[in-house]
Amino acid sequence: MNVPLVLNEFLDRAANLYGDKQAVFCDDRVFTYKELLGRVNQLSHGLRSLGVKKEDRVAYLAPNTVEMLEGFYGVFQLGAVMVPLNIRLKPEDYLFILNHSESKVLLVDEDLYHLIQPIKQRLATVEHIIVHYKSAETNETDYNSWLGSFPNTTFDREELDENDVCSLLYTSGTTGNPKGVMLTHRNNYFHALSTMHHLRVRDEDVYLHVLPMFHVNGWGSPFYYTANGSTHICLKKATPESIFKAIQDHKVTVLHMAPTVLNSLLQYNEKHQLKIEQPVRVVIAGSAPPPAFVTRVEKELGWEFIQVYGMTESTPLSLVSTIRSQHSHLTSDEKTRIKAMAGYPMMGCDVRVVNEHGDEVARNGKEIGEVVTRSHGVMLGYWKNNEATMETIRNGWLHTGDMGTIDEYGYIEIVDRKKDIIISGGENISSIEVEGVLYEHPAVLEAAVVAVPHEKWGETPHAFVVVREGQLVTDAELIAFSREKLAHFKAVTGITFVEELPKTASGKIQKVHLRNEYWEKHGKKGRFVN
Repeated sequence: MNVPLVLNEFLDRAANLYGDKQAVFCDDRVFTYKELLGRVNQLSHGLRSLGVKKEDRVAYLAPNTVEMLEGFYGVFQLGAVMVPLNIRLKPEDYLFILNHSESKVLLVDEDLYHLIQPIKQRLATVEHIIVHYKSAETNETDYNSWLGSFPNTTFDREELDENDVCSLLYTSGTTGNPKGVMLTHRNNYFHALSTMHHLRVRDEDVYLHVLPMFHVNGWGSPFYYTANGSTHICLKKATPESIFKAIQDHKVTVLHMAPTVLNSLLQYNEKHQLKIEQPVRVVIAGSAPPPAFVTRVEKELGWEFIQVYGMTESTPLSLVSTIRSQHSHLTSDEKTRIKAMAGYPMMGCDVRVVNEHGDEVARNGKEIGEVVTRSHGVMLGYWKNNEATMETIRNGWLHTGDMGTIDEYGYIEIVDRKKDIIISGGENISSIEVEGVLYEHPAVLEAAVVAVPHEKWGETPHAFVVVREGQLVTDAELIAFSREKLAHFKAVTGITFVEELPKTASGKIQKVHLRNEYWEKHGKKGRFVN
């Protein structure tokens, strides 16, 4: 008899093998894996009492807490679908997602409840709202009291198939409404097996939740760190100070984050020169950083830098950029260059770079094509959006919209999003390459490069720059610096100095906002208004 690959197996394993181990630290509370499973059972009993059935959607609006972590397993025991909500959206966004997903129950953190209040009366399907850490002023069900009224005894689980949808994750749309990505138990199960191998997850690990759990489940961390009996450290608000304190207090060994968050840690460490005794692995996704950034992380912080690549629609990770043994002879600079790339395919993932005809590009690190993938992680599709599903998945291949190259060793480098490629005088320019050069300037803290209109060339690169504290630099200096380092057609033609760059909840820079605002301000309609 075939046993379906369902995610509750991971917590069952942890409770069986690591039951008395300290599993979760959240504020001043500590839970063993047996206690965590007990709370999950209470949650499942409670949701069933509210009428939640198989395939019903249960939404969560919460930061990284034990309540968020136990939500995944508690919802899954009923065969229901978890709908994790981005905590940085506006009330109208939540109105659309909750109604579009037809969520039946909403669990929300007290600190975020004010985002739900304005739209509460317009929620079409939400029957119950339960509040974590509820204050006396909030007139909703208190999670802690509600949870405590149910037994922690074994829950009679719904029968599940591995192809059942377990989570519905809404991607942030730049125009129009976000799309709901349907991921199955099988998607997440195989992703966990592959990722735990490539990241070398083990029971000695102490994992710090910096990346929000709503963000593709924090790259699946509730699953593969739990399966291996690792310890979870929940961090409600991730500031450089709180991150370093947690790393020191709990002897953290691994954490995931976006490059911008890691950059803030480098700046904090410059001032405070903190001592971290234990080995630390930091896993980074998003726009690949310049090699100089990797060098700084490994030398100044002493952490192992691991670049990964993926997207929500592929559960998400498909590539990892660690040095394979046959390349150990390469120079230190060559190894650093590789570490800054998106990487090679992870187990169970077939990832290729193809031209407009669907043929693979040459392995020369120069020819550019679109990154496509097929794997166990490719989504079931977009919820109630067959047209977008067929547009994204063609002939079994997920089209990522990312443009890349592949080198002689089989390492893929992302050169840009399709929409972020700058076309100047017929030449393709990678905004990521230009940003990498700007980051080499000692006065540059953060940089984002976008296409802006140009009468002669059509478009040219323009940089939005955040200057390091205590540094002074002019736009002319940065333009000259980029011209020294790049072919002149790739150099920036203008600089806008800003206090901060717009970012997603996971720390990714939102270039689309910078680009659209610039084009609108200058009375032009760009190629990329979407």
